[in-house]
Amino acid sequence: MYANILVPLDGSARAERILPYVEEIAVKFGSRITLLQIIESGMTIVTPYDIAPYDAVEETKRAVSEARAYLAGMEGSFRSKHIDVRSLVESGPVVMTINDVAAREACDLIAMASHGRTGLNRVFYGSVAAGVLHRADRPLLLVRAQNGY
Repeated sequence: MYANILVPLDGSARAERILPYVEEIAVKFGSRITLLQIIESGMTIVTPYDIAPYDAVEETKRAVSEARAYLAGMEGSFRSKHIDVRSLVESGPVVMTINDVAAREACDLIAMASHGRTGLNRVFYGSVAAGVLHRADRPLLLVRAQNGY
């Protein structure tokens, strides 16, 4: 049923709350898991004189290296349970990149934890989960992360 499951992670314990659910699905259906971490690139510098794009090359390289190391640890956990897993580090706007990777990698399911923000918090901080939900063209498994995680 789910041959390839995309799991976007941001390095937080809250995002990792989806992992037990994904593991159970992968074991049941023999699914491959594709772990994804997105590096948002392209900062903008605002001065009294102008607005200019700024690409912090060294910071981006460091962030990519950290993301790869983090995902490698996650891969090891799944591999120790004999689950087929791989990881990707991409850059770009988070919601669009999640949906683009899901399409490119032919993922049957996107599985992620929602931080569970509601009301004004959601308005001010945005919601990746809501953005993916509104734009996804495939099934989406959302697990609401509990407070404190």
